Amino acid sequence: MKLKTTVCAAALAAVALPAAAQESWDMPLAYSASNYHSENAAEFAACVTEGTGGDISITTHPGGSLFGGADIKRAIQTGQVPIGERLLSAHANEDPVFAYDNVPFLATSFDDAEKLAEIARPTIEEVLAEQNLTLLYSVPWPPQGLYFNKEVNAVADMEGVKFRSYNSTTAKLAELTGMLPVTIEAAEISQAFATGVAESMISSGATGYDRKVWESLSHFYEVNAWLPRNSVMVNSDVWAEVSDENKAVITGCADAAAAAGLEKAIAYTQFTMDGLAEGGMTVGPAGDALVEELKVIGETMAADWLETAGDTGAAIIDAYRAAN
Repeated sequence: MKLKTTVCAAALAAVALPAAAQESWDMPLAYSASNYHSENAAEFAACVTEGTGGDISITTHPGGSLFGGADIKRAIQTGQVPIGERLLSAHANEDPVFAYDNVPFLATSFDDAEKLAEIARPTIEEVLAEQNLTLLYSVPWPPQGLYFNKEVNAVADMEGVKFRSYNSTTAKLAELTGMLPVTIEAAEISQAFATGVAESMISSGATGYDRKVWESLSHFYEVNAWLPRNSVMVNSDVWAEVSDENKAVITGCADAAAAAGLEKAIAYTQFTMDGLAEGGMTVGPAGDALVEELKVIGETMAADWLETAGDTGAAIIDAYRAAN
């Protein structure tokens, strides 16, 4: 509740809001209500509702209950909903730059991921603007690790394993490791593993914990491959109609949500590692041999991404490396 009380109080103190027609905004979310991204979005929504004096009332719809994850971005673009949250890297087929936060072993810590996001944001904003979208804030996931239903000590052990894929990066990882990619949205994870449709995935401890994957999987290997981000976006036509006063409130709430979301992600990382272990999974760092093999694969994937992202992608990576 800290987000609501501090930001909304500041927003209300800073501006005197004129009387305006009240608007109700539905905000679809792909992840469960208990996931920290969804909790953070709910706090953001409450902040906006309170901060605008009810001029704009946001209601969140977690767990893909309003739109499935794959459909959320399009729903915002076309005005079916005014606002929503989406994993942008899942849309790298539209523009490769959306997968900047999926370049393996580039930014492997929260600090580095924040630096990379700050550098990439102007470019992401430009691409989104062309799609009638305005970026409000983004929040990282914990570092990505590998889930399996068996012990894995080398890439050769992955051969033929059915692997949950959710974007071009994960599909490429499956290809290079000999696994079989199966496209599965977050809301479908539990059922996919329970029925054997999938046997492995690369994801954060948060996703596995939320979906209780220990009921079907046995091992989680920490590899810190990358820290992908969820982005909250608003339809640009809708945004243009928002008063300057309310834009200031929403922007303030968004900045606070970004900071609070980062804190939640950091705190949730160890909590979910412990939760997976308590559920019965073997949790720990991947072996040195496997890590070295994955880094070689990561170099191939990074080169492939740079080839598709072109000068735009190279500029982001070069600026990031120069800043470190």
